[in-house]
Amino acid sequence: MIPVDYQKLFRQLPDAFMLLTPEAIIVDNSDAHVAVSLKKREEVLGRSMFEAFPSVDQNQGDIIFQSQEHVRQHREPHAMPVIRYDLQVPAERGGGFEPMYWQATHFPILDARGELLYILQKTENITEKYLAEQRNEQMQRELAENQNRTEFILQSLPALIWTARPDGYRDFFNQRWLAFTGKALEDLTGSQWLADIHPDDVARTQSTWQESVKQGTVYQVEYRLRRADGQYRWVLVRGLPRHDADGQITMWVGCGFDIQDQKQMVQELLEANEQQADMAEQAYHAQKQAQSQRETFYNLFQQAPALICILRGPEHTFDFVNPQYQQLFPHRQLVGLPVTEALPEVVEQGFIGLLDKVYQTGETFHGNEIRIMLDRDGSGQLQPSYLNFTYQLFREGDQKAGITVFAYEITDLVEARQALENLRDQGTAPSQ
Repeated sequence: MIPVDYQKLFRQLPDAFMLLTPEAIIVDNSDAHVAVSLKKREEVLGRSMFEAFPSVDQNQGDIIFQSQEHVRQHREPHAMPVIRYDLQVPAERGGGFEPMYWQATHFPILDARGELLYILQKTENITEKYLAEQRNEQMQRELAENQNRTEFILQSLPALIWTARPDGYRDFFNQRWLAFTGKALEDLTGSQWLADIHPDDVARTQSTWQESVKQGTVYQVEYRLRRADGQYRWVLVRGLPRHDADGQITMWVGCGFDIQDQKQMVQELLEANEQQADMAEQAYHAQKQAQSQRETFYNLFQQAPALICILRGPEHTFDFVNPQYQQLFPHRQLVGLPVTEALPEVVEQGFIGLLDKVYQTGETFHGNEIRIMLDRDGSGQLQPSYLNFTYQLFREGDQKAGITVFAYEITDLVEARQALENLRDQGTAPSQ
């Protein structure tokens, strides 16, 4: 029989082992243990492991002692919880302490009578794995927070939010939509949402949606939606497809706004313009009546929930701005100044060209989700805003007089949708 050098065999074991007496005196350790402990074997043999490897944290030292004590009392293996034990780096390698995390198991070595001869400690350096798990847990917490934040935004926005699958199946409606219709989510999914649309608008709305899904194009439609109290209200609804890296649609995201008041106001304004043109040809009494109506419309403009202004002449001079429009620029004088002087930052953004075209051609311009950079607080710093607006030529008699501007701001909605799309790209947005 070939004699076996068990000590040499022990030292060459691939894992980090340390052999201790029951009193924790170091008898021997494997080469792998020497490597991870950063101490030479002759520095630790014959010494208590608590002296050879002093613990900076008393709590960590207690955990090691209690694990060994468990082996001494019960003569069975004991696996320690993960502990942090920082090793001192030799001076030739830069010195200082290197933070490390360890997982160790103590095994009893018994004699023939079952008495404890040695304690065998197997140590594993799990620093990289432990830190990776900690980073992953932190990322999960952050992702959960982002998801909760997105959910809060979706439910809090003053807009009717919905999502749909690539095939057009509506699978989510936010709380605003549920409250508006008085319906539960399960009563709106699929194509059930069509049941709340005015009968005269269903066919047009459904065909528009089906065509957008088929072509993968932006969906925009106006229809009358039944409110929880039974009243039908005009809403403007817009949906956008989300694409993956291969250009495939992965979902639809949409929103809606109640535009009932704007609809009524525009209709009244159009009717008022026609009436004023007719009354201009009447006698003194009719002129007085027209003046009274103009004052009424002026008050209507002042109180309207939209952004309204009148630009007069080819220079587009502010002739009238309602309070909502003026709130965009609380630090500026607008009335009496041409747009180029009152809002110089819009010149290079192409809006003067749009106004010139409307004034010259008489063709109305409709802008949806138009991004405009404005100095809104007088700081000189331009901030992005998003508006839906209309430029429309108006005449006095047979002559061009100027342009009416009707708009409403949707900055919060656009930024919320962009945040949702970013979170969808990360795979963290809420789904139903």
